[in-house]
Amino acid sequence: MRIVFLGTPEFAVPSLRALINTGHEIPAVFTQPDRPKGRGNQLSESPVKVTARQFGLPVFQPERIRRPEQLELLKTFGAEMMVVVGYGQIIPQSIIDLPRFGILNVHASLLPKYRGAAPIQWAIANGETITGVTIMQIDAGLDTGDMLLKSSLSIGADETAPELSLRLAPLGADLLVKAIISIKTGTIAREKQNDAEATFAPILKKEDGEIRWSRTAGEIYNRLRGFAPWP
Repeated sequence: MRIVFLGTPEFAVPSLRALINTGHEIPAVFTQPDRPKGRGNQLSESPVKVTARQFGLPVFQPERIRRPEQLELLKTFGAEMMVVVGYGQIIPQSIIDLPRFGILNVHASLLPKYRGAAPIQWAIANGETITGVTIMQIDAGLDTGDMLLKSSLSIGADETAPELSLRLAPLGADLLVKAIISIKTGTIAREKQNDAEATFAPILKKEDGEIRWSRTAGEIYNRLRGFAPWP
């Protein structure tokens, strides 16, 4: 299948590799622009950009994906499907409507729990013991689309967010490949989300890493694990 990939962090790399390794055609990879990083403020490429270049894939880094010129650019790729994994920008309806099979998202929670930008971090910070990955069909809402596949795993008592991310990423990649096969064969089962059960995982702010000694020892430890390496 001809698939445009949109992703940025290390979590997205196994999904991109899985699409390449299973023979899908990737005409374009979209990722966030290079950002200053570290004490020297050197421009740093995203993990997805590094991986895409290793495979010789065309890379695009628009500041805003919703600009009209980006829509016109995306049209030229003739994608049958798009895949979004931690891209970092909201996808507008005009782009959602482009590919024949829509846009799939690899989301690192068991939706409708932990909709939002930081599901791994907040699941640990809130003391959850089970989480997982959901493959969902993107719609205009914030992680509100139909769920296609799910898989769960246990969170270790001492596991940090970076460690959990390393386990969830390949799980998501495997589910993504399975979902695409089921979509192609017309055997995918879609499940609506129950909005009444939704919880949210907003983007992390610096103050989230502040240690408040009024919390219990367990709550502080969970937040240290969830927001690592910040505190």
